[in-house]
Amino acid sequence: MEMTIEIRDLRIYSHHGCYEEERRVGTTFSIDADLTVDASRPSETDDVRDALNYVEACETIAEIMGREHHLLESLGTDIAKELRLRFADKGLKGGWLRIAKLNPPIGLQMASVAAKVNL
Repeated sequence: MEMTIEIRDLRIYSHHGCYEEERRVGTTFSIDADLTVDASRPSETDDVRDALNYVEACETIAEIMGREHHLLESLGTDIAKELRLRFADKGLKGGWLRIAKLNPPIGLQMASVAAKVNL
């Protein structure tokens, strides 16, 4: 049975950006993800050890967010690769990941700028 694990508005303060000031000062990022999984086994066993554990997925995202990147594109790609690597044996089949930099320092008012990566 195919299912989607939805992660919404995971907030992480981190230091990413093209400009030295962005990387030095940091800002808050909001991460959304839809992780498509084959949930056949955990649906039968009702055991988290058989499932893609969303806590572990969030911890994986936070870990990669702790590594400095200049571009949202490379950050998103690295997170997607790590999620695929760590959760392939838990039935991860695909999905997407969206990383939004809140209040980007560009001199214009906007809520966020984001990159969306397919898994």
